[in-house]
Amino acid sequence: MRHQGIARLDKRTKDLVQRLGSEDIAIIDHVDMDRVSAEALISTGVEVVVNAAPSISGAYPNVGPLLLTRGGVTLIDAVGEDVFTCLSDGDSIEVVGDEVLKNGVVCAVGTRLSVTTVEAKMEAAKAGLGEQLDKFARNTIEYLEKEKGILTDETWVPPVTTDIYGRHVMVVVRGYDFKEDIETLAPYIREFRPVLIGVDGGADAILEAGFSPDIIVGDMDSVTDSALKSGAELIVHAYADGRAPGMDRLETLGISEGALTWPLSATSEDLALLLAWECGADLIVAVGTHANLVEYLDKGRKGMASTFLVRLKVGTKLVDAKGVNKLYRATVGPRHLVVLVGAGLTVVTAVLLISPAIRAFLDLLVLRVRAWLGF
Repeated sequence: MRHQGIARLDKRTKDLVQRLGSEDIAIIDHVDMDRVSAEALISTGVEVVVNAAPSISGAYPNVGPLLLTRGGVTLIDAVGEDVFTCLSDGDSIEVVGDEVLKNGVVCAVGTRLSVTTVEAKMEAAKAGLGEQLDKFARNTIEYLEKEKGILTDETWVPPVTTDIYGRHVMVVVRGYDFKEDIETLAPYIREFRPVLIGVDGGADAILEAGFSPDIIVGDMDSVTDSALKSGAELIVHAYADGRAPGMDRLETLGISEGALTWPLSATSEDLALLLAWECGADLIVAVGTHANLVEYLDKGRKGMASTFLVRLKVGTKLVDAKGVNKLYRATVGPRHLVVLVGAGLTVVTAVLLISPAIRAFLDLLVLRVRAWLGF
C-alpha cells in the first residue's frame, strides 16, 4: 500500500496530536504506545503513524497499538531514531509498504503492524506481567517510607483564591475514558456546580464539555494555550528543590503573574486531590485518574507510593467516577415521550375547560358550524 502526506514530527505524542490533520503522516518516538495517546491520534483522523520506537516492547500488554490497527490506522513500527534526522516537519513524504521515502529516497524502514501481529505481541507480553508487578510493588514499598508524610502530616497547599471549603470538587485527569466520563457527568456539574480542577490536559476536556476550569494543576506540558488563558488559577507542579519548568511556558504566554508553584514529590493528579482535601472540600469526584498497574505502566511510572498514600488520606471523601459513562447514560425513551405528550395534552384540555373566554369561543364555533350545516 502507498500513502502520501505531510510529515509531522514530535517525540512527544501528546504534543503532536494538537497539530495533526487527516492529511498528515505522524512521526513519533513512543515506546509502548498507551491507550490515551492512541485514542488522541485516532481522533485527529490521521491514517498513517510511523513510530521510531517499538509500539509494544513486550514489557506489558499495552493496548495502544491494538486500538490504532483496529481503527484502520497504518502503523509502521520501530523505524529507528534516524527518521528524525532524515525528515523535517512539513516534508512531503510517502509510505510504501514498510518504507518511508522522501523524494523517492528511503529514509527509514520498519515493520507494518497488523491487528493479528499486535494481538500476538500482547499475548506474549502477558507472560512478563507478573515480573512487572513484582518490580512495581517493590518500588512502591521502597518509596512509601520516604513519602509517608503525605499521609501522616498536614500538607502545605498553595493559597488559592477559589472557594473550595464545603463544596464539591471534580478533578479531571487525562486518563482512560476521561472525555466520555465528564460528558456523562454534565448534568451533575450543572446542578451541583462543583469546583472544576483540570490536571494538565484534563482542563481541555472540561472546556470541550462546555464548562470552564476553576483551577489547573500540573507540569503545564500537555494543556493547550487556550485552556491556560481561560482565567483559571494556575498551579505549576515543581520539583522538590523548587524548580518549576512549567513556569517557562507561562512566562512565554505572558500569564505567569499570579501563577503558583507547588514543590511536592507526587504526581500532578495527587496534588489536585490533596488541594481539594486540605482546602476542606465536602466531596471529591475523580475523573480519569490512574489506579491500576497497566495505567501506571502506560504513564511510565515505576511505582505508586504517593498515589497510594493520597488515596488513603482522602478516601473518606473520594468518589472515583472513572468509567461512569459505561455504567450510566441519561437517555429519553419512548415511554418518557408518551408521558410528556400526555401531560401536555392534559394541560391543554384543562385550560380549555377552565377558561370562560375559550369556552365561549368554542360555543360560538359550534353554533356557526350548526348554522352552516342547516341544523
